[in-house]
Amino acid sequence: MAQPVLIEVAKVMPKGQITLPKDIRQKLSLDTGDRVALIWDQDRVVMMNPAVYAMRMLQRDLEGAAAEAGFNTEEDVSDHITQMRRQARRV
Repeated sequence: MAQPVLIEVAKVMPKGQITLPKDIRQKLSLDTGDRVALIWDQDRVVMMNPAVYAMRMLQRDLEGAAAEAGFNTEEDVSDHITQMRRQARRV
């Protein structure tokens, strides 16, 4: 993992607002009105796209679920999908 680089410091205003430096907004592809997720991680705050954060949490929560369900290969998944489609056509 690359070492973090301090690009700029943001000042906290009286209402708790900060202005994200332009370089950071560009790197995150942020526009006016976009939302960001702020994640507390021990002694730091990580800012990221909320959809990416949600997907990572889902992946973490589902880790190992495929193996528990007996899906050990892509072929297992494909066979299961084929079987479910056949069952759906019968209904």
